Amino acid sequence: MNRSIFFSAGEPSGDQHSARLIDALRARDPQLRFRGFGGSEMEQAGCQIDFELTQLAVMGVVEVAPKIAEFYRVAQQAKQIFAQEPPQAVVLVDFPGFNWHIAKRAKACGIPVYYYLPPQLWAWAPWRLRKVRKYVDKVLCVLPFEYNWYRDRGIDAEYVGHPFFDAVAKQRLDRPTIERFDQLKADGKRLVAVLPGSRRGEVTKNWPLQLEAIRRLTKRHPDVRFQVACFRDRQCLWCREQLTAEDQSLPLDFFVGKTSEIVEAAESAIMVSGSVSLELMARSTPAVVLYRVGRILKALASVLVSTKSMTLPNLIAEKTLFPEFVSAGDPEPVIREVVAAADRMLSEPEYLADLQQQLQTLRSKYAAPGASERAAAELIELMGDHREPPIRRAA
Repeated sequence: MNRSIFFSAGEPSGDQHSARLIDALRARDPQLRFRGFGGSEMEQAGCQIDFELTQLAVMGVVEVAPKIAEFYRVAQQAKQIFAQEPPQAVVLVDFPGFNWHIAKRAKACGIPVYYYLPPQLWAWAPWRLRKVRKYVDKVLCVLPFEYNWYRDRGIDAEYVGHPFFDAVAKQRLDRPTIERFDQLKADGKRLVAVLPGSRRGEVTKNWPLQLEAIRRLTKRHPDVRFQVACFRDRQCLWCREQLTAEDQSLPLDFFVGKTSEIVEAAESAIMVSGSVSLELMARSTPAVVLYRVGRILKALASVLVSTKSMTLPNLIAEKTLFPEFVSAGDPEPVIREVVAAADRMLSEPEYLADLQQQLQTLRSKYAAPGASERAAAELIELMGDHREPPIRRAA
């Protein structure tokens, strides 16, 4: 019987990374079959999508609470699949709040569970490690310090590298877009990337702050043009709708699906915190990082978060390369800080060049591609040569 793997990926980035892993797995074993929860990227890679989990990508109690019933229903759907058509392995990709429930149901059916892009327990709530010990057979780590953290705590782990660097290495940049940016620079314009985030909630919370920063920076740097990289069309439309009549003259360009081209062309960026910071690291583009949260979440973070930074390149470098700011309550103080940090990158060529050089050094050390292939090789080895799925169990 053909072997099969069940994937569960809830984030848009997890959908992309899962798709690349599926491609790498199929290259090693063309007989493998794939199904699970994810998005369009996984489906295009040949994975049967039982539920489009990426549509439920949310953060925070306020966003999660209305969808608890839906999350439970989908988890029960996984339980039914595991009982009726058990895969030989379950691969979880990020999205721990939900994926713990998938892991629990898989283990109840005797199915091995492997976590790719594991939960960032080193950053906050490390007591969740007990769930890893209970439900996960092996962790495939994507960050060097993450691997050390898990192994130091007795967790079976392997360092495979981050798939974001695979994406950067394989990305074919859209030539017409790059030529458009080249022409702007030839006309004396300096380009700054603006990344409002990939989740709807992130965009609605952070774009108003970014927009106000753009207004102020435009007055200081009339030669700068801001390139806004939106993840979805509806997010782009929402961002445009926030512009006032006075904003129509701002040097803004909006794009969907052109993040890589924008990051490559820009000399610096203003971004919402997220894993896309690794692409900025790989393309040596310095950034100012922003994240807007509620007062309660910020208060909880001060107790629960155990890391000094929310930005992955900073954690990898063990120092602050990307200035970062968390906003809660009155946004004005953080807007001023974001403007000051971005202004320094635009006003001090030596400072900007030094940041770019440090990012290049970091890239050469940690941004080697091949994570998807290494993860695929590890999974194939873990699955071994068994051709029969686990024994079926009653639902």
